[in-house]
Amino acid sequence: MANDIKQVRNSDGVVEFTNADIDVRKPTSINSNKTIIYKSLSNDGESFSFSDQRPINGEFEVLAYDCYACNPTSKINWHTISLNTSDYADTVKTMAGKYKVDAALVRAVIHAESAFNAKALSKKGAQGLMQLMPGTAKDLGVTNAFDVQQNIEGGVKYLSGLLDTFNGDIKLATAAYNAGPGAVKRYKGIPPFAETEVYVERVGILHHRYGQEG
Repeated sequence: MANDIKQVRNSDGVVEFTNADIDVRKPTSINSNKTIIYKSLSNDGESFSFSDQRPINGEFEVLAYDCYACNPTSKINWHTISLNTSDYADTVKTMAGKYKVDAALVRAVIHAESAFNAKALSKKGAQGLMQLMPGTAKDLGVTNAFDVQQNIEGGVKYLSGLLDTFNGDIKLATAAYNAGPGAVKRYKGIPPFAETEVYVERVGILHHRYGQEG
């Protein structure tokens, strides 16, 4: 059950991802641009499978999207989607306190970026829970962006810096987290990118909801 997630392609062309102990020639990232990954329990009941095809039978979980909250055409209701208040709770609380960032905002960004998938790897190369780009991670002192504690500390540290840069304006800081601080400064506000606009809106919704959870 502790094996790394691996990709396999079935004879019918369906791409699946599994943590079962199997031989895989080309391991790859578990999420790519505009791809939803479904997590379900394998037939053997001993391992999980991950597929880009919605399971026909049984319960499943939507696990990953390349920037989970960035799809302008997403049908997810962000006002009602289930929240995750338990995963990585201690680390989030510790790092939020250390860098003086609202823990509810940290959880909102993690939810928006990776849906709490610590192994998330975007097509652009962003890694881990808070989807740190390699260059940014290096600047933040993160040596392994897939390490939960390092990723969260790096992401919260970066978010804290953005909040300072934009005088505590959460919308501008989250826009900068998505599109880069240069874009926010250039447009003197939220950049007119569909992805960034919906990202800021959805992070705001999630931030409010996580805040209500205490």
